Amino acid sequence: MIDILVYLFENYLPDACPEPEVLARKLSAAGFGSDDISAALSWLDGLAGNEARRCDSPALAGSIRIYDEEEQERLPVACRGFIAFLEQHGDVDVPLREAIIERALALPDAEISLDRLKVIVLAVIWRYRHEVDALILEELLAEDGEEEDSGSGEGVTRILLN
Repeated sequence: MIDILVYLFENYLPDACPEPEVLARKLSAAGFGSDDISAALSWLDGLAGNEARRCDSPALAGSIRIYDEEEQERLPVACRGFIAFLEQHGDVDVPLREAIIERALALPDAEISLDRLKVIVLAVIWRYRHEVDALILEELLAEDGEEEDSGSGEGVTRILLN
């Protein structure tokens, strides 16, 4: 599913992304499997629901995020640190941070790798049309290392600067 998110980020502007039925056909034609397409469309649907909540959510500047036990297990220290880094540098606000965390936890993975989290951050900022500093965007696009296949049938996702 992550590879579909990367494909969407590389090929569509947020407001130019086709409707789900058309998108499913295009993704199928691009060679993605039906299970991955269904999972990605469901994930994107959840992201759209977050957009409405984000608009209604008050921004609590300076708030400290306390992760519960499940969140700590699924989001390792590197991921939590990266989210804190983005927030401290003003690249994400509180509602956007919460949308990123919620969408990361919506993945079926037992533990979310930093590479996958970066794809999620890209998808969320892409969907919300949120501007980020060029250096932060470069960090999001940079490959940190090889990510092992989680066994969920998804291939290794690599994001490289062109």
